[in-house]
Amino acid sequence: MHTDFVAALDIGGTKIAGALVDADGRLLLRAQRPTPAHEDGDTVMRAAEAVLAELTASPLWERTGAVGIGSAGPVDASAGTVSPVNIPGWRGFPLVERVRAATGGLDVQLVGDGVAMTAAEHWLGAARGHDNALCMVVSTGVGGGLVLGGKLHPGPTGNAGHIGHISVDLDGDPCPCGARGCVERIASGPNIARRALDNGWRPGPDGDTSAAAVASAARSGDPVAVASFARAAQALAAGIAATATLVEIDIAVIGGGVAGAGDVLFAPLRRSLRDYATLSFVQNLTVAPALMGTDAGLVGAAAAAWGTRSEEAALLK
Repeated sequence: MHTDFVAALDIGGTKIAGALVDADGRLLLRAQRPTPAHEDGDTVMRAAEAVLAELTASPLWERTGAVGIGSAGPVDASAGTVSPVNIPGWRGFPLVERVRAATGGLDVQLVGDGVAMTAAEHWLGAARGHDNALCMVVSTGVGGGLVLGGKLHPGPTGNAGHIGHISVDLDGDPCPCGARGCVERIASGPNIARRALDNGWRPGPDGDTSAAAVASAARSGDPVAVASFARAAQALAAGIAATATLVEIDIAVIGGGVAGAGDVLFAPLRRSLRDYATLSFVQNLTVAPALMGTDAGLVGAAAAAWGTRSEEAALLK
């Protein structure tokens, strides 16, 4: 079958987005439904099937050769199942099997959302041209993915590079994952806000207690807000340096809502990185903001699908 397009699904706790994507990463047709995250598993799947139905109804579908899925996790690519923390109705849900059935038996490639973001940034974004990279999403949680030797490295289950659950404070607060002092427990948006509130920061008249509000206060010089972001930056720096030391990445790309704080986050992060990335082979590590924005999940899912098609084509030569 000649393939001009792949289908991409980006599944999160708020929305399920889909697109048909060409080999240059252009999104030619989009579809979207709200995620009925608190409903049963079949109801959630019907929302995904509605997105797919819009794509399969297009005349472009006849030239679509594979499907890529980037899903909130955990995922298990080896089993084709997903268990997103923010979609309780999906626990060990056979998403690959159900999507394959809804798309007429097309090949389906599943990766976690952090890996999808990494694929997008390596293909078209800030990590383009880098053979060894860590890409991170710092938002409600902290996720990530790896590019090693010029190729996406999702790992056997599709979760490799999940930096959010590296412990950087051995005696730190318990993390919902069961460990202590994880990067996510310190650097995610809700934890930045929680720490600021615990240490005396108070929101403005609008009552906004989000990390974005803390970032705004930090820009205005509020010392408690500044300190909360500095602590988050320190945790991120420790996790990035540990990753760089282990696998020799040369760039760390950071996206997600918290990265929108700009220099409030990146300035202390770069300072802290000098304290942690001390060995000669990691001292030149670059930190950069992500470029792909809200399309990263779809573009990354498509990149995973295109990678599969490329490998199949190589085997046929």
